[in-house]
Amino acid sequence: MADVSAVTGQPELRRAIGPKLLLFFVIGDILGTGIYALTGSVAAVVGGALWAPFLLAFVVAFLTAFSYLELVGKYPRAAGAALYTHKAFGINFLTFMVTFTVMASGVTSAATAAKAFGDTYLRQFIELPTWAVAAVFIPGLALINFRGVGESVKANLVLTLIELSGLLLIIGVGIYAVAGGAGEPSRLVEVDTGDSTAFLAITAATSLAFFAMVGFEDSVNMAEESHDPPRIFPRAMLVGMGVAATIYVVVAVLSSMLVPADELAAAESGALFRVLQAGAPGFPLAVFAAIGLFAVVNSALINMLMASRLLYGMSHERIIPRVFGTVHEGRRTPWVAIAFTSVVAIVLVTSADISQLGGTTALLLLAVFTIVNIAVLVVRRDRVEHRHFRAPTWAPYAGIVLCGFLATPLSGRPLQQFVIAGILLLVGAALWVVNYLVVGRVDVDAERLGKS
Repeated sequence: MADVSAVTGQPELRRAIGPKLLLFFVIGDILGTGIYALTGSVAAVVGGALWAPFLLAFVVAFLTAFSYLELVGKYPRAAGAALYTHKAFGINFLTFMVTFTVMASGVTSAATAAKAFGDTYLRQFIELPTWAVAAVFIPGLALINFRGVGESVKANLVLTLIELSGLLLIIGVGIYAVAGGAGEPSRLVEVDTGDSTAFLAITAATSLAFFAMVGFEDSVNMAEESHDPPRIFPRAMLVGMGVAATIYVVVAVLSSMLVPADELAAAESGALFRVLQAGAPGFPLAVFAAIGLFAVVNSALINMLMASRLLYGMSHERIIPRVFGTVHEGRRTPWVAIAFTSVVAIVLVTSADISQLGGTTALLLLAVFTIVNIAVLVVRRDRVEHRHFRAPTWAPYAGIVLCGFLATPLSGRPLQQFVIAGILLLVGAALWVVNYLVVGRVDVDAERLGKS
């Protein structure tokens, strides 16, 4: 395995992450805004068979995880999808667009969390208009980001346990209520076809529910800080995804049994409040609201940190205008990148609803996952000396078909999500063109991309 310091000219990152910390990192990165905010939106699309989209989303994510595991084992670097794309195709513009797409998904994910924060969980304490929440929430994240706050994996363990407590509360209350005779099991097989077929209702709901499973791909960026990545990543990622998916499916089953789908849909991002009320009518909702606030704030902060650093990293590699790499002399943080991503997030929060934002995040990442599944097959001709995980050959092909299908209108995905994603990618392409005209031909150093 090549010495990272020899490749980049920089010292290696400290390898402080073992198997257990990596496992909790994966679980913590998946849990959060998705299930807290989009349960009602998924119920509005599919009806009582709420568990099916979450299970299918897990299957699609699980197949793509095989490709990520082979690639992170072969190339244990921090650049993730950008590195894999560049290794496979060597097309600078494609590498840039993949990286920008990941950055954009972080912004839309943070905007989803901001909507859940203001429209659902904060309203248990105070009710404010969306624009006012966005005007405080996003700049608040930007201020924390500007001050240089970063989450260590040990802190992530604590955050994960707090987020997990809210979901375990729903599960505990739900099981107690169902055991006491509450709930209607027949709802679990009800599919609300509406104006479409059952197939389109399920695939459209899966396209949205996929937002709840994203996050596992972020763990590959911890490769340079993990002990023996080729050995510990397969078990940590697959077990972590299995734990998260199990929690999601159980929450979905109990939610559907305790509350009719139309009531979950009407509650929108507050669907889990209705489940809690149905299972334990006297339970103080403010307690769950506080946990929910923490979960969505943490998700938004992590995503905005990631988005601003990726933008800074692209500028540092001179593949977008260098102004985005401007660092504040006192705080030593990329303040222009932070400001830009914050403005984009505010625009999204005030102009799109939560299902559009969550669906757009899933759409962007499904496009990236399709490319990663192709990349793993292309780079198999590239041999490395060390042993690493090898995905079953059928898995990347299945991932290409499923991710590609869910990223098209054929899956029942609303047109608005393509419009939002298209606008964001046009912004990225414009930045590329401007930079190309200023500095000329751009050579992407994918080994360093994303590490700044």
